[in-house]
Amino acid sequence: MSESREIIRLAAKGDGVTADGQHVTRAAPGDTLLADGSLEHGPHHVEPPCRHFGTCGACQLQHCDEAALARFVSDRVVHAAAGQGLEAAHVAPPAMSPPRSRRRASLRAINGGGRPLIGFTSAGSHKVFDMQECHVLRPELFALLEPLRAYFALLKGKYAVTIELTAVDQGVDVNLSGFAPEGLEQTETLLDFCRDQSLARLTLDQGYGAESFWEPEPVTVTLGGYPVAFPPASFLQATEQGEHALVGAAREWLDGAGRIADLFAGLGTFALSLSKSAQILAAEADATAINALRLTANRARLQIDCAHRDLFRNPLRAEEMAELDAVLLDPPRAGAKAQVEQIAASGVERVVYISCNPSSWARDAVQLKEAGYTLQELRPVGQFRWSTHVELASFFTR
Repeated sequence: MSESREIIRLAAKGDGVTADGQHVTRAAPGDTLLADGSLEHGPHHVEPPCRHFGTCGACQLQHCDEAALARFVSDRVVHAAAGQGLEAAHVAPPAMSPPRSRRRASLRAINGGGRPLIGFTSAGSHKVFDMQECHVLRPELFALLEPLRAYFALLKGKYAVTIELTAVDQGVDVNLSGFAPEGLEQTETLLDFCRDQSLARLTLDQGYGAESFWEPEPVTVTLGGYPVAFPPASFLQATEQGEHALVGAAREWLDGAGRIADLFAGLGTFALSLSKSAQILAAEADATAINALRLTANRARLQIDCAHRDLFRNPLRAEEMAELDAVLLDPPRAGAKAQVEQIAASGVERVVYISCNPSSWARDAVQLKEAGYTLQELRPVGQFRWSTHVELASFFTR
């Protein structure tokens, strides 16, 4: 290496990249890669707030300031679009969730040499490290880690437990997978733990589905102003800020639409908000989720028709969309190639595509472009702070 070079951007996995394409770990835009291989920090490089950065696998970008984080989120979306020949008429500033706002998380607990270790897995491995602080989780979630350690410290032998934490209307919902108390003493101690921590619910899953162990009152999450029954470990947008950004975009873009299909509807994150001014067809493959939405819609007498339907194997057909004014879809990370094919063939005037994977979204969006749709707007969303995981809302018209 004969001369210094500036880091000009961040790659998809978080490495800094020079103009000639060299990747540099933990480099921020504006840093300088010196001739001896060392890094001179620039104006966008900051001290990581968490002692675990570099060990914990949850965060990759704590060394970047707010401007660099926002640019990374926006660039991931714009570059994914450009890579497929897509250009939005307008790109909104990214909606960024603040520190300590994550309301759901999946952690691991193991017996680490006679003491419990609880945390995310280490970067680049499946090893669990003992998390002593966290700047992404909501405080009420992180506050449960020490009491959980105290409980697991009473257990004998090896264990490997998955801990799913979710902030719900009644407090914190906890699901433990791969664990069940043995004997009366462990059971009573676990009941004491639930009571002392004022848990909203504790469920246990030994491979046959979650079974309720503690639930003083029915657990709900409020979506669109309506409390919805929350099945254990159900999908929920990672932060309230992210949910509001995505729902707000959908409501703005679909204003005036009288008949809307909400595909991959889940518990009704979008359907419940949109139903205040439109008739909604909500389709979802998860029976527990769509049944929870159906119950809420029936109780509130909302204009939501719920369908239990696997949209990968049985997508909503073009002819079924003939009377619709708009379609909204929010598929899993793999995208929804078959469903988008049908949407493209339907000619429905407005399409809102929410995605948690810019790459699969761009692949699917090409089908809409080829069918004559115009990408009117892109809204990048950074719910997973300091992570390389990026989401987006997009609006197509025809």
